[in-house]
Amino acid sequence: MNFQQLRIIRETVRQNYNLTEASAALYTSQSGVSKHIKDLEDELGVQLFVRKGKRLLGLTEPGQALLSIVERMLIDADNIKRLADDFNKVDEGTLTIATTHTQARYVLPPIVNLFKKAFPKVHLILQQASPVEISEMLLLGLADIGIATESLTTEDNLGSVPFYEWKHSIITPQDHPLSKLDAKEITLEKLAEYPIITYHGGFTGRSKIDKAFQDAELDVDIVMSALDADVIKTYVELGMGVGIVNDVAYDPERDHRLKQIDTDIFGINTTWIAVRKGHLLRGYGYEFISLCSPEADIKALKKIAYPED
Repeated sequence: MNFQQLRIIRETVRQNYNLTEASAALYTSQSGVSKHIKDLEDELGVQLFVRKGKRLLGLTEPGQALLSIVERMLIDADNIKRLADDFNKVDEGTLTIATTHTQARYVLPPIVNLFKKAFPKVHLILQQASPVEISEMLLLGLADIGIATESLTTEDNLGSVPFYEWKHSIITPQDHPLSKLDAKEITLEKLAEYPIITYHGGFTGRSKIDKAFQDAELDVDIVMSALDADVIKTYVELGMGVGIVNDVAYDPERDHRLKQIDTDIFGINTTWIAVRKGHLLRGYGYEFISLCSPEADIKALKKIAYPED
Protein backbone atom coordinates (compact mmCIF):
# COMPACT_ATOMS: atom_id res chain seq x y z
CA MET A 1 0.00 0.00 0.00
CA ASN A 2 1.30 3.48 -0.86
CA PHE A 3 0.08 7.05 -0.91
CA GLN A 4 -0.25 7.11 -4.69
CA GLN A 5 -2.78 4.28 -4.49
CA LEU A 6 -4.70 6.21 -1.84
CA ARG A 7 -4.67 9.38 -3.95
CA ILE A 8 -6.00 7.39 -6.89
CA ILE A 9 -8.87 5.99 -4.81
CA ARG A 10 -9.81 9.48 -3.63
CA GLU A 11 -9.49 11.11 -7.05
CA THR A 12 -11.47 8.35 -8.77
CA VAL A 13 -14.39 9.04 -6.45
CA ARG A 14 -14.04 12.81 -6.92
CA GLN A 15 -14.14 12.36 -10.69
CA ASN A 16 -17.35 10.31 -10.50
CA TYR A 17 -15.49 7.05 -11.22
CA ASN A 18 -14.24 8.32 -14.57
CA LEU A 19 -10.73 6.87 -14.86
CA THR A 20 -9.82 9.16 -17.75
CA GLU A 21 -10.59 12.23 -15.65
CA ALA A 22 -8.90 10.76 -12.57
CA SER A 23 -5.70 9.99 -14.48
CA ALA A 24 -5.67 13.49 -16.00
CA ALA A 25 -6.11 15.10 -12.56
CA LEU A 26 -3.19 13.07 -11.20
CA TYR A 27 -1.00 13.52 -14.30
CA THR A 28 -0.65 9.79 -14.86
CA SER A 29 -1.89 7.22 -17.36
CA GLN A 30 -5.30 5.56 -17.25
CA SER A 31 -3.67 2.14 -17.37
CA GLY A 32 -1.52 3.14 -14.39
CA VAL A 33 -4.62 4.18 -12.43
CA SER A 34 -6.34 0.87 -13.19
CA LYS A 35 -3.25 -1.09 -12.16
CA HIS A 36 -2.91 0.78 -8.85
CA ILE A 37 -6.55 0.11 -8.02
CA LYS A 38 -6.23 -3.58 -8.88
CA ASP A 39 -2.98 -3.90 -6.90
CA LEU A 40 -4.58 -2.35 -3.81
CA GLU A 41 -7.65 -4.57 -4.09
CA ASP A 42 -5.41 -7.65 -4.41
CA GLU A 43 -3.37 -6.58 -1.39
CA LEU A 44 -6.45 -5.97 0.76
CA GLY A 45 -8.32 -8.99 -0.53
CA VAL A 46 -11.55 -7.04 -1.16
CA GLN A 47 -13.13 -5.36 -4.16
CA LEU A 48 -13.38 -1.62 -3.62
CA PHE A 49 -15.39 -0.62 -6.69
CA VAL A 50 -18.61 -1.82 -8.26
CA ARG A 51 -17.86 -2.65 -11.90
CA LYS A 52 -19.74 -3.19 -15.13
CA GLY A 53 -17.20 -4.54 -17.55
CA LYS A 54 -14.27 -2.12 -17.42
CA ARG A 55 -16.40 0.74 -16.11
CA LEU A 56 -16.50 1.73 -12.45
CA LEU A 57 -20.01 2.48 -11.21
CA GLY A 58 -19.42 3.23 -7.54
CA LEU A 59 -17.93 2.00 -4.29
CA THR A 60 -18.63 -1.35 -2.70
CA GLU A 61 -19.41 -1.47 1.02
CA PRO A 62 -15.72 -2.07 1.88
CA GLY A 63 -14.80 0.73 -0.52
CA GLN A 64 -17.14 3.15 1.23
CA ALA A 65 -15.65 2.25 4.61
CA LEU A 66 -12.14 2.64 3.23
CA LEU A 67 -12.76 6.04 1.64
CA SER A 68 -13.15 7.91 4.94
CA ILE A 69 -9.89 6.38 6.20
CA VAL A 70 -8.14 7.28 2.94
CA GLU A 71 -9.34 10.88 3.26
CA ARG A 72 -8.00 11.14 6.81
CA MET A 73 -4.65 9.57 5.89
CA LEU A 74 -4.11 11.94 2.97
CA ILE A 75 -5.16 14.96 5.02
CA ASP A 76 -2.71 14.00 7.74
CA ALA A 77 0.03 13.39 5.17
CA ASP A 78 -0.49 16.95 3.94
CA ASN A 79 -0.55 18.16 7.54
CA ILE A 80 2.83 16.54 8.21
CA LYS A 81 4.32 18.37 5.23
CA ARG A 82 2.79 21.68 6.33
CA LEU A 83 4.07 21.14 9.88
CA ALA A 84 7.60 20.55 8.59
CA ASP A 85 7.36 23.57 6.30
CA ASP A 86 6.22 25.71 9.23
CA PHE A 87 9.54 24.99 10.93
CA ASN A 88 11.80 24.91 7.88
CA LYS A 89 10.21 27.66 5.76
CA VAL A 90 8.42 29.88 8.26
CA ASP A 91 7.69 32.72 5.84
CA GLU A 92 7.48 30.80 2.56
CA GLY A 93 4.76 28.79 0.89
CA THR A 94 1.32 29.14 -0.68
CA LEU A 95 -1.95 30.34 0.83
CA THR A 96 -5.17 29.82 -1.11
CA ILE A 97 -8.16 31.97 -0.18
CA ALA A 98 -11.55 31.09 -1.66
CA THR A 99 -13.96 34.01 -1.52
CA THR A 100 -16.71 35.86 -3.34
CA HIS A 101 -16.28 38.80 -5.70
CA THR A 102 -17.60 41.25 -3.09
CA GLN A 103 -14.98 40.27 -0.52
CA ALA A 104 -12.13 40.08 -3.06
CA ARG A 105 -13.03 43.40 -4.68
CA TYR A 106 -14.11 45.60 -1.76
CA VAL A 107 -12.97 44.11 1.56
CA LEU A 108 -9.73 42.18 1.13
CA PRO A 109 -7.41 44.56 -0.83
CA PRO A 110 -6.04 46.44 2.24
CA ILE A 111 -5.72 43.16 4.15
CA VAL A 112 -3.89 41.47 1.27
CA ASN A 113 -1.60 44.49 1.02
CA LEU A 114 -0.67 44.23 4.72
CA PHE A 115 -0.23 40.47 4.46
CA LYS A 116 2.09 40.69 1.44
CA LYS A 117 4.24 43.27 3.22
CA ALA A 118 4.53 40.95 6.23
CA PHE A 119 5.01 37.76 4.17
CA PRO A 120 6.50 38.74 0.79
CA LYS A 121 7.64 35.18 0.03
CA VAL A 122 4.18 33.66 0.46
CA HIS A 123 2.37 33.05 -2.84
CA LEU A 124 -1.19 34.23 -2.21
CA ILE A 125 -3.93 32.81 -4.43
CA LEU A 126 -7.41 34.39 -4.45
CA GLN A 127 -10.02 32.06 -5.92
CA GLN A 128 -13.37 33.71 -6.64
CA ALA A 129 -16.36 31.39 -6.31
CA SER A 130 -19.92 31.13 -5.07
CA PRO A 131 -20.51 30.45 -1.34
CA VAL A 132 -21.44 26.82 -2.06
CA GLU A 133 -18.33 26.38 -4.22
CA ILE A 134 -16.18 27.93 -1.48
CA SER A 135 -17.50 25.40 1.02
CA GLU A 136 -16.76 22.57 -1.42
CA MET A 137 -13.25 23.86 -2.11
CA LEU A 138 -12.48 23.85 1.61
CA LEU A 139 -13.84 20.33 2.07
CA LEU A 140 -11.85 19.04 -0.91
CA GLY A 141 -8.64 20.66 0.31
CA LEU A 142 -8.51 23.02 -2.69
CA ALA A 143 -8.46 26.11 -0.46
CA ASP A 144 -6.94 26.88 2.93
CA ILE A 145 -9.34 29.62 4.00
CA GLY A 146 -12.87 30.43 2.86
CA ILE A 147 -14.57 33.81 3.22
CA ALA A 148 -18.28 34.25 2.50
CA THR A 149 -21.60 35.22 4.03
CA GLU A 150 -23.51 32.05 3.16
CA SER A 151 -22.84 28.29 3.41
CA LEU A 152 -19.78 28.26 5.67
CA THR A 153 -21.57 27.92 9.02
CA THR A 154 -23.93 25.14 7.94
CA GLU A 155 -21.26 22.55 7.15
CA ASP A 156 -20.27 20.32 10.09
CA ASN A 157 -16.76 19.74 8.76
CA LEU A 158 -15.87 23.44 8.72
CA GLY A 159 -14.84 25.65 11.63
CA SER A 160 -15.65 29.35 11.33
CA VAL A 161 -15.23 32.72 13.05
CA PRO A 162 -17.09 35.96 12.27
CA PHE A 163 -15.29 38.43 10.00
CA TYR A 164 -17.55 41.50 9.94
CA GLU A 165 -21.22 42.52 9.97
CA TRP A 166 -22.84 44.47 7.18
CA LYS A 167 -26.17 45.71 5.83
CA HIS A 168 -27.63 46.09 2.38
CA SER A 169 -27.71 49.52 0.77
CA ILE A 170 -30.07 50.92 -1.82
CA ILE A 171 -28.33 52.24 -4.95
CA THR A 172 -30.10 54.62 -7.34
CA PRO A 173 -29.19 57.12 -10.06
CA GLN A 174 -28.67 60.61 -8.61
CA ASP A 175 -31.95 61.89 -10.10
CA HIS A 176 -34.11 58.94 -9.03
CA PRO A 177 -37.21 59.71 -6.89
CA LEU A 178 -35.90 57.50 -4.06
CA SER A 179 -32.66 59.50 -3.94
CA LYS A 180 -34.65 62.50 -2.68
CA LEU A 181 -35.91 60.61 0.37
CA ASP A 182 -34.32 60.33 3.78
CA ALA A 183 -33.10 56.84 4.68
CA LYS A 184 -35.84 56.50 7.29
CA GLU A 185 -38.45 57.13 4.61
CA ILE A 186 -37.30 54.15 2.54
CA THR A 187 -39.69 51.25 3.07
CA LEU A 188 -40.20 47.87 1.43
CA GLU A 189 -43.46 49.20 0.01
CA LYS A 190 -41.71 52.12 -1.67
CA LEU A 191 -38.97 49.85 -3.03
CA ALA A 192 -41.53 47.44 -4.46
CA GLU A 193 -42.83 50.24 -6.69
CA TYR A 194 -39.64 50.04 -8.77
CA PRO A 195 -37.84 47.30 -10.71
CA ILE A 196 -35.07 45.79 -8.59
CA ILE A 197 -31.54 44.72 -9.55
CA THR A 198 -29.71 42.65 -6.95
CA TYR A 199 -27.63 39.56 -6.30
CA HIS A 200 -28.21 36.13 -7.72
CA GLY A 201 -29.73 33.53 -5.37
CA GLY A 202 -27.23 32.20 -2.84
CA PHE A 203 -25.03 35.33 -2.98
CA THR A 204 -24.49 38.21 -0.58
CA GLY A 205 -27.61 37.99 1.55
CA ARG A 206 -30.08 37.49 -1.31
CA SER A 207 -32.15 35.14 0.88
CA LYS A 208 -32.74 37.96 3.39
CA ILE A 209 -33.89 40.28 0.61
CA ASP A 210 -36.37 37.71 -0.66
CA LYS A 211 -37.61 36.93 2.85
CA ALA A 212 -38.17 40.61 3.69
CA PHE A 213 -40.45 41.10 0.69
CA GLN A 214 -42.21 37.78 1.24
CA ASP A 215 -42.86 38.53 4.92
CA ALA A 216 -44.33 41.89 3.88
CA GLU A 217 -46.48 40.07 1.29
CA LEU A 218 -45.14 42.27 -1.47
CA ASP A 219 -44.68 41.31 -5.09
CA VAL A 220 -41.35 42.65 -6.28
CA ASP A 221 -40.11 42.85 -9.85
CA ILE A 222 -36.49 41.66 -9.83
CA VAL A 223 -35.61 42.50 -13.41
CA MET A 224 -32.00 41.37 -13.17
CA SER A 225 -29.81 39.38 -10.80
CA ALA A 226 -26.02 39.35 -10.93
CA LEU A 227 -23.10 37.66 -9.20
CA ASP A 228 -21.34 40.87 -8.19
CA ALA A 229 -22.07 44.47 -7.23
CA ASP A 230 -20.13 46.00 -10.13
CA VAL A 231 -22.60 44.54 -12.62
CA ILE A 232 -25.55 45.64 -10.48
CA LYS A 233 -24.25 49.22 -10.28
CA THR A 234 -23.61 49.34 -14.03
CA TYR A 235 -27.24 48.59 -14.86
CA VAL A 236 -28.58 50.85 -12.12
CA GLU A 237 -26.56 53.65 -13.72
CA LEU A 238 -28.26 52.84 -17.03
CA GLY A 239 -31.62 53.42 -15.35
CA MET A 240 -32.82 49.83 -15.53
CA GLY A 241 -33.77 49.60 -11.86
CA VAL A 242 -32.96 50.21 -8.21
CA GLY A 243 -29.99 48.29 -6.86
CA ILE A 244 -29.68 46.43 -3.57
CA VAL A 245 -26.05 45.68 -2.70
CA ASN A 246 -23.68 45.06 0.19
CA ASP A 247 -23.02 48.47 1.75
CA VAL A 248 -19.24 48.05 1.33
CA ALA A 249 -19.69 47.89 -2.45
CA TYR A 250 -20.32 51.62 -2.84
CA ASP A 251 -17.28 53.78 -3.58
CA PRO A 252 -18.14 57.52 -3.42
CA GLU A 253 -15.39 58.46 -5.89
CA ARG A 254 -15.96 55.75 -8.48
CA ASP A 255 -19.73 55.65 -8.07
CA HIS A 256 -20.32 59.42 -8.02
CA ARG A 257 -23.14 59.11 -10.54
CA LEU A 258 -25.04 56.92 -8.10
CA LYS A 259 -26.67 57.62 -4.73
CA GLN A 260 -26.23 55.23 -1.80
CA ILE A 261 -29.03 55.00 0.74
CA ASP A 262 -28.20 53.09 3.91
CA THR A 263 -31.05 51.04 5.31
CA ASP A 264 -31.69 48.35 7.89
CA ILE A 265 -34.90 46.98 6.38
CA PHE A 266 -33.12 43.79 5.30
CA GLY A 267 -31.45 43.15 8.65
CA ILE A 268 -27.82 42.49 9.54
CA ASN A 269 -25.61 39.98 7.75
CA THR A 270 -22.37 38.36 8.92
CA THR A 271 -19.47 37.41 6.69
CA TRP A 272 -17.52 34.42 8.01
CA ILE A 273 -13.98 33.07 7.79
CA ALA A 274 -13.78 29.28 7.69
CA VAL A 275 -11.23 26.47 7.60
CA ARG A 276 -11.71 22.74 7.21
CA LYS A 277 -11.63 20.64 10.34
CA GLY A 278 -8.54 18.44 10.34
CA HIS A 279 -6.64 20.83 8.05
CA LEU A 280 -3.42 22.06 9.65
CA LEU A 281 -3.11 25.65 8.53
CA ARG A 282 0.35 27.18 8.19
CA GLY A 283 1.24 29.88 10.72
CA TYR A 284 0.95 32.66 8.14
CA GLY A 285 -2.58 31.44 7.40
CA TYR A 286 -3.63 32.25 10.95
CA GLU A 287 -1.83 35.59 10.61
CA PHE A 288 -4.02 36.33 7.59
CA ILE A 289 -7.13 35.53 9.65
CA SER A 290 -5.86 37.83 12.43
CA LEU A 291 -5.46 40.65 9.92
CA CYS A 292 -9.05 40.09 8.78
CA SER A 293 -10.46 39.84 12.28
CA PRO A 294 -8.13 41.02 15.07
CA GLU A 295 -10.69 39.94 17.66
CA ALA A 296 -10.92 36.38 16.33
CA ASP A 297 -10.04 33.69 18.85
CA ILE A 298 -7.23 32.06 16.89
CA LYS A 299 -6.53 29.47 19.59
CA ALA A 300 -10.16 28.37 19.51
CA LEU A 301 -10.10 28.23 15.71
CA LYS A 302 -6.94 26.11 15.76
CA LYS A 303 -8.60 23.72 18.19
CA ILE A 304 -11.72 23.51 16.01
CA ALA A 305 -9.70 23.07 12.82
CA TYR A 306 -7.28 20.55 14.24
CA PRO A 307 -8.23 19.13 17.66
CA GLU A 308 -5.39 17.49 19.55
CA ASP A 309 -7.39 14.45 20.61
